[in-house]
Amino acid sequence: MARLLMKALAGAGYAPRLAGTLRTRDGVGDPARQAGIRAASDDEARRLIAHFGSLPEEERPRLWFTYHVYYKAPDWIGPAVSEALGIPYVVAEGSRAGKRAQGAWALGHQGAEAALDRAALVFVMTASDRVALEPARPESQALVDLPPFLDADEWGHDEPAPRPRRADGATPRLLTVAMMRPGDKLASYRILADSLRQLADIPWSLDVVGDGEARGCVEGAFGELGGRIRFLGQIDGREPLRRVYAAADLFVWPAVNEAYGMALLEAQLLGCPVVAGNWGGVSSVVRNGETGTLAPPGDSRGLADAVRDLLGDRSRLAAMGSAAGRFVRRERSLEGASDRLRRALQPLVADRVGS
Repeated sequence: MARLLMKALAGAGYAPRLAGTLRTRDGVGDPARQAGIRAASDDEARRLIAHFGSLPEEERPRLWFTYHVYYKAPDWIGPAVSEALGIPYVVAEGSRAGKRAQGAWALGHQGAEAALDRAALVFVMTASDRVALEPARPESQALVDLPPFLDADEWGHDEPAPRPRRADGATPRLLTVAMMRPGDKLASYRILADSLRQLADIPWSLDVVGDGEARGCVEGAFGELGGRIRFLGQIDGREPLRRVYAAADLFVWPAVNEAYGMALLEAQLLGCPVVAGNWGGVSSVVRNGETGTLAPPGDSRGLADAVRDLLGDRSRLAAMGSAAGRFVRRERSLEGASDRLRRALQPLVADRVGS
């Protein structure tokens, strides 16, 4: 998404530059690490302020844009630089979590809240984020919807390829594309395996694209399903992955604690409908009943029932696939995102477009 935002900003008429590569994420909740990150961020901010301040006026940045600010990854740099340079500060995908004000991530929460309070504009990428952003919004701050999007051109087709025609009695092909790592991803794989065990009485096969340190645990979860599961490993490159999406009948993913899920958008872009758990911002990328089906969060039986219903109605499955492709191409396009960015940022930079 960060790379797509850079492309969308360029499409909006700006010239985005990556300011630095310092990572501020603390995924484990280590207060000492967070303090070290803040100190390193302060050093980086001072370096950037000195660097930008030394440039001719016409070469200095006109706006600071930060992607994804939340308690695990606060932005200590952007607010300081934008304040020193007197330029607007903007955040895309900001999240507030009041319950993190105390505890292991208290310092990260403090930094995230301060950054979000400082922002002139926050691009809201999911309805679930807006729930927390709206009540805490400073009076002068604008919240602008910017739903997750894709660049269809990266996938090589102006329109989705026709879905493969299955011979009568052919086994439906399910697909999952996800990293294999401990935590939420492994929890999702375990729910998926439990769901598929409940579908042992109907025909299906599952292709799994992904790899990672939890692969052994993932394979173990699907062990008793035997030859129905095919592990394809990590697939690099759009074209081979496009072929996998295009060959599938249905994308299935429990989506435990997903922010939204780019793979869900990719599948729909290529005409593959989705069954997913209704966590977080997943409902912002899947239209329930139109481009796929959303099951209750963490409910393996609900997920299984949704898969069973769609595999039992092939005409509905095909209609959802067509609707999914149209939805992403028409409403979640790079061009649409560029237009939203242009209209929202123009008042902040006035006559400085192109910087």
